[in-house]
Amino acid sequence: MSSAEYNPFTTAQQQLDEAAGKLGLDKGTREFLRWPQREFVVTLPVRMDDGKVKVFRGYRVQYNSARGPTKGGLRWHPDETIDTVRALAAWMTWKTAVVDIPLGGGKGGVTCNPKEMSQGEQERLARGYVRQVGRILGVTKDVPAPDVYTTPQIMAWMMDEFEAIQEESHPGVITGKPIPLGGSQGRGDATARGGMYTTREAAKKLGIELKGATGAVQGFGNAGQYAALLGEEILGLKIIAASDSRGGIINPAGMDAKALVKHKLETGTVQGFPNTEPISNEDLLELDCTVLFPSALENVIRSNNAGNVKADIICELANGPTTPEADEILAKNKRFVIPDFLANAGGVTVSYFEQVQNTYNYYWPLDLVHERLDEKMTKAFHDVYDMYMKEDVHPRLAAYMVAVRRVADAAKLRGWV
Repeated sequence: MSSAEYNPFTTAQQQLDEAAGKLGLDKGTREFLRWPQREFVVTLPVRMDDGKVKVFRGYRVQYNSARGPTKGGLRWHPDETIDTVRALAAWMTWKTAVVDIPLGGGKGGVTCNPKEMSQGEQERLARGYVRQVGRILGVTKDVPAPDVYTTPQIMAWMMDEFEAIQEESHPGVITGKPIPLGGSQGRGDATARGGMYTTREAAKKLGIELKGATGAVQGFGNAGQYAALLGEEILGLKIIAASDSRGGIINPAGMDAKALVKHKLETGTVQGFPNTEPISNEDLLELDCTVLFPSALENVIRSNNAGNVKADIICELANGPTTPEADEILAKNKRFVIPDFLANAGGVTVSYFEQVQNTYNYYWPLDLVHERLDEKMTKAFHDVYDMYMKEDVHPRLAAYMVAVRRVADAAKLRGWV
């Protein structure tokens, strides 16, 4: 399905409507929560290395600030649209609420292909973006972070530009920064690590033994690579398949996660890893395995393939990998989904820890970050699981009900609705 046919924001609104209906929210509150509070579209002229000026389109959506300043990643992608950013900002709102951190949801993006840009061009684009949106950023307003194709280095340039404009230190304005500039220990693998903690808790509830069980990773970027490494290290999983944008590989006997990640970093793809057979991204999603980690982009598990998904647990490290129609099919087939905005909330949780450390100018050791992340993710999983059992709904709807209730309560207490 092309991006023209699929609108992620429509999906986000459908998911909200279902939760709002179950919660019995009044019409005004429901309508308020269906739309971003503020959105910005900016034009970014950048002088390229050949001397010509190229104009990029940038976005920042502040979806809801009822529970605190908005927070969310900044994605650089050729297919970026305002609707993608709106959907991701909505999901960030529910994500910060479901893990119960005092922040709202936001998201940003630039329509570009950073793979085709030099480091100098990327830096000029990063600084140009901050010059345009800097007035709406700040630790008490809105705090960006890395997302698809943005890096700690890009965050560093953005923070530096913001500080140059303000003429004072503001390390907390951006998270996901390099450690020497106020980044937090444990941020690099936080998204996947949080997913491992929720998978561990799900397996306990479902009576599944993970040690020696099989895992498959669809998408082998940052989150997917750490899913392979930490799935092996924390859960004892045997990783039997992995894929990236070029294709996938499988070895039913299992692969060494460290060697696989090393191969990907050296060659740019998982393809060609020794002792493996090729497998398509589509076939990987339908493998008979214990845990499936969709870790790429939106909309990969749909009504036309959800019936073929055989994994017992689907831990969504990507944003929006499953459509609402597919959720119903997975639930009917007793496939337990740990929904994206719970499964991958480890990233924003450690970003929040980074903000706290920046504000206090006092930094935590790695083991303390891991301990506090485990505590937050475990509590969030059990809040969602309790709702799932009590209301007899699929796990995503349960997570929405927990999160939407918290945001709606905050908006009501403020007198907004």
